[in-house]
Amino acid sequence: MKKLSRAVVALSLLVGLTATGGVTAVATTQVEQAPVVFTATNAAKAVAKLVVKGRAPKTGYDRDLFSDGWGKIGSCDARNYVLARDLRKIVWRSGETCIVESGVLNDPYTGKTINFLRGRSTSIKVQIDHVVAISDAWQKGAQKWSYAKRYNFYNDPLNLLAVDGPTNGSKGDGDTATWLPPNKAYRCAYVARQVAVKLKYSVWVTSAEKSAMSTVLAKCPTTSLPTK
Repeated sequence: MKKLSRAVVALSLLVGLTATGGVTAVATTQVEQAPVVFTATNAAKAVAKLVVKGRAPKTGYDRDLFSDGWGKIGSCDARNYVLARDLRKIVWRSGETCIVESGVLNDPYTGKTINFLRGRSTSIKVQIDHVVAISDAWQKGAQKWSYAKRYNFYNDPLNLLAVDGPTNGSKGDGDTATWLPPNKAYRCAYVARQVAVKLKYSVWVTSAEKSAMSTVLAKCPTTSLPTK
């Protein structure tokens, strides 16, 4: 793909009768712009941009300080938006704008295949994980954020994944230094997503966390940061 712009000249003869019965020819030039080229950000190198500080106290933490339930993304709430993105063989609830009734998840955290079915006792099998945990963010900068920024963080699809419920429960508010997915094949992608979220929202990291991130990403030096 050439990076230089190319000009495509189109000559169109706009023919019209003049007052004396003659014709007038007008040449027009149409410029074709070169496509915009986006350069992927290397995840391992991006770790160096993270600010290192100690973990602040959890004092005052409450999930409601981020969002009163799931926010809206288009016509969907954030949970159903992520289910629709991450599941396959989706069945929508009849008569509703955007409610996933069932589907199949290839769980990134365990490598298992999970059949999702909405219901009181079944929905919990698939949960929406905040890749950078809400409490972790609170202790690493979010205490000082505006409500609008916390709301955006809570509902940002970049920070959300549909995953195995019990495995998500075992994670708690762990960071890379204290918790990684059991599925080792997914660890690079998981840590790269944490780095992307923390850079986007200026969430700092502890020294142990930064070291753990570098250790994981050293095993996959070509991995790029996700953007959505």
